[in-house]
Amino acid sequence: MPQFAANLTMLFTELPFMERFAAARAAGFDSVEYLFPYPFAKEDLAAALTVHGLRQVLHNLPAGNWDAGERGIACHPDRVAEFREGVARAIEYAIALKCPQVNCLAGKMPAGVEREHAHVTFVGNLRYAADKLKENGIRLLIEPINPFDIPGFFLTRTDQALAVIDEVGSDSLFLQYDIYHAQRVEGELGATIGKHLDRIGHIQLADNPGRNEPGTGEINYAWLFKHIDALGYAGTIGCEYKPKTTTTAGLGWMQALTPALSQREREQHKELA
Repeated sequence: MPQFAANLTMLFTELPFMERFAAARAAGFDSVEYLFPYPFAKEDLAAALTVHGLRQVLHNLPAGNWDAGERGIACHPDRVAEFREGVARAIEYAIALKCPQVNCLAGKMPAGVEREHAHVTFVGNLRYAADKLKENGIRLLIEPINPFDIPGFFLTRTDQALAVIDEVGSDSLFLQYDIYHAQRVEGELGATIGKHLDRIGHIQLADNPGRNEPGTGEINYAWLFKHIDALGYAGTIGCEYKPKTTTTAGLGWMQALTPALSQREREQHKELA
């Protein structure tokens, strides 16, 4: 059965952030992720993970002024120095939190910049970040995001992201495959995950429309979870969705959509792994 990580930016939002670790543990999660650790002291976050017996599986590189609407700066030619400072800061936090991978948000196309210039900047920044992170045993991820939720976002499709990964040429750069974003842009979820599984470092989920919990929209998650399991995906799946009511009230989807696998299926999955 897939292993799920609670995204503490999106879930348990009725609680102050530092109280969400306990809520995730109480709800049965053993892994967490969230957008940004930087507003909090590394020591406090590490203590919360330890006290509640949680693993942190993901956070993002610094992404500019989030509150002002920025969604990453990796494709901004005039902010390379800021990007590199962010890489150093992300490494400090990832080491302290024992987080094995960080995600780089490409950002929106900067005004007045040719797309090719933005592309060259993005590739160069990824090469720098991948090298620095690899030196510390940390993987780098990039995530396509649908342009309906974030108009102007630079990286929107799986094939575009994979081409960028090829161009960067680092063996520590992987795809972060967000099921919700992929469904909105391209569909073909099962086939795409199967074809590119060895290049996917992390998966995230939400249903469409609404970006709510699985089972509330058009995606056949019961089939998709079984498919991902059968493929041998060994990572976690981040629950990056907006609960329709409260997080706890909506968690029934886990039991409903991920029934226990038969012993025969488990043996087959071990052979595939």
